[in-house]
Amino acid sequence: MKKQNWLFILVGGCMAMSASAQEKQKDRELSVDLNPVVITGTGTHHRLKETPAPVDVITAGDIKKAGITDFKEAMTVLVPSLSFSSNSMGDYLMMNGLGNSYVLVLVNGQKVCTDVANGNLDLSRINTNDIKRVEILKGAGSALYGSDAIAGVINIITNQPLDQIRVSSNTKVEGYGQFTQQVNLDVQKGMWGSYTSYAYRKTDSWKQNDYDEDGEWTDKTSNDGFNSNTFNQKFTFTPNDKFSAYAGGGYYDRNFQHQGYDYGIGYESYNLSLGARYKVAKASYITLDLYNDNFETNKTYRKETSVKEWGESVKYGIGETSLTKRSHYYSANLKGSFRNGNWGRTIAGMEYVQDRLKRPDALVDKGVYTLAAYAQEEAEFLRHFKATVGLRLVKHEIAGTNLTPKASLMYSIGNFNLRGQYSGGFRAPSMNELYYFMNKGTTLTDGNKNLKAEKSHYGSINAEYIGSRFSISGTAYINQIDNMINAEKTLFSKMDETQKQEIYKEAQDKLGMSESELKKLKTYKKYANLEEGLIKGFEINFNSILGAGFSLGGSYTYAYARGKQYNESTGETEWGTIERSIRHSGSVNANYAHNWKNYLLNVNVTGLFHSKRYHEASDVDESAPGYGLWNLATRHSFGQFEIGLGMNNVFNKVDRRPFGVNYFSTNPGRTLYASLAIQLHK
Repeated sequence: MKKQNWLFILVGGCMAMSASAQEKQKDRELSVDLNPVVITGTGTHHRLKETPAPVDVITAGDIKKAGITDFKEAMTVLVPSLSFSSNSMGDYLMMNGLGNSYVLVLVNGQKVCTDVANGNLDLSRINTNDIKRVEILKGAGSALYGSDAIAGVINIITNQPLDQIRVSSNTKVEGYGQFTQQVNLDVQKGMWGSYTSYAYRKTDSWKQNDYDEDGEWTDKTSNDGFNSNTFNQKFTFTPNDKFSAYAGGGYYDRNFQHQGYDYGIGYESYNLSLGARYKVAKASYITLDLYNDNFETNKTYRKETSVKEWGESVKYGIGETSLTKRSHYYSANLKGSFRNGNWGRTIAGMEYVQDRLKRPDALVDKGVYTLAAYAQEEAEFLRHFKATVGLRLVKHEIAGTNLTPKASLMYSIGNFNLRGQYSGGFRAPSMNELYYFMNKGTTLTDGNKNLKAEKSHYGSINAEYIGSRFSISGTAYINQIDNMINAEKTLFSKMDETQKQEIYKEAQDKLGMSESELKKLKTYKKYANLEEGLIKGFEINFNSILGAGFSLGGSYTYAYARGKQYNESTGETEWGTIERSIRHSGSVNANYAHNWKNYLLNVNVTGLFHSKRYHEASDVDESAPGYGLWNLATRHSFGQFEIGLGMNNVFNKVDRRPFGVNYFSTNPGRTLYASLAIQLHK
């Protein structure tokens, strides 16, 4: 009932206040911005047409037109080069052939902790109602953003309205018990600003199939029902045109039904941020940003259960909760951006980062620091040329010193751009890879404190045309990754007796394993720099304004992702397709908008297409087949009120294969939805 009360309060507030910005809002709805301002490619503001590094942009309008209230769904439908393989606990993200650990997710340039205990991501903490735009930088971005930015960077830019008061509510109801309630209250008064948002989401559980691969009935679900709460608050202080400061924080929780198991799963996180900006001269400034993000995974037991924590057996009763994993991320970033006359800009900065991980079942309670210094120079010369060069020097506590360069050149004439770039990337070993020591079933997994950082070399060529009514771009790229980290697997039955006894002793000392437990072990996994990766591909995007209210856009991505991977059956490394990669993907987005006095109609059709998602286990092809999904969304605006009606998965495409297979999607099938949005500007 509390969530419905929020809606009634906002409706009453909107009815009681004037909506002076309604006509301007309608005009914005009927327009398509083909040249928005972006920041992620260079760390400085550029029009999309003028940025030296190509960036994909998804705006709040794109998300709204598609009738989407979930961030993962928005990225799935609107960015075909991103794909998600989902299970009941989270999502595994792939970007152009590379997975989670090679993609850096940021909110306003600050890293978001989203990694759950099983290696999947939880992106539900991102409230789509806060989003102004999402910028996707493809390829290595470590020179500017540090570790993990090898496949690319997803930077979510949030709203900071200039209106004195902005109140909004967005309610959506869909099949399978899916419900979303989002509310925002933003106030700007003189030198002070306050930006508040809350989102509540829930869904029921559903199955793709009642039976597993052995033909046995199962009560486990392919999608676990859950409920979640997300709260964000930001305060700003701008006493004059030279100085500004902000302070903010957020809280998020998500609890799963996790049917068919002896425990339920819960996620919880909070973050704190503080920063200031000082303008030292025209178009030159210094910024300081302090940030702390925390993410926790836990289990709540439905029956008495004994688990191993810190090498000892601990018993939990019904309703009691145990910690699975807790991550802490701290960063301090001091950056200066200085305009050099009319021809260039210099960026220089220093950053301190500390990662901490606590995981009782894997004996991890450690922290690792990283120090970095970076510089970047942007220059315009010979009228039509822009160049950017950058360098980042990193000292990682365990992986040592790494130097990461970048260089790009852009030639522009009229509406045409031609870009070429090279950028280096690196990924420091994760806390799991460094310190993990855990027995699960018949497998013992061991971390490695001697791991080196993974490094990449990324090169691309981009050609682009941006006109007032039509834009098209094409990018060809190659990404080579060295020292890729994976677990080297050895069968205990084939192990040297001396080595085996040493491992057994370590397992007894650290995990308290008994002789009978040791005899059940079959596989020993030790993290090492085993692999190489080589991804080649290209991408084509277009957007057009056809006239009479019609617009059409689309994209196609090809990624040939190969890796030199460890084969546990032969004990050798060999080239093969990278797990979970997708070779062909594309999307189509068609929109119609028309305004009749006080009524605005918007109709949006989106289509998403993927070829098979590669997966191989024990020399058996278990790839998920290719698929296509179509969604239809309509919005009907009456002043400050907007009604949404739509249908997702129009052709009822469902993967009905047995439970436990590599699903192409956990979509439940065709669903209808209705939504109500209320918005006021003053």
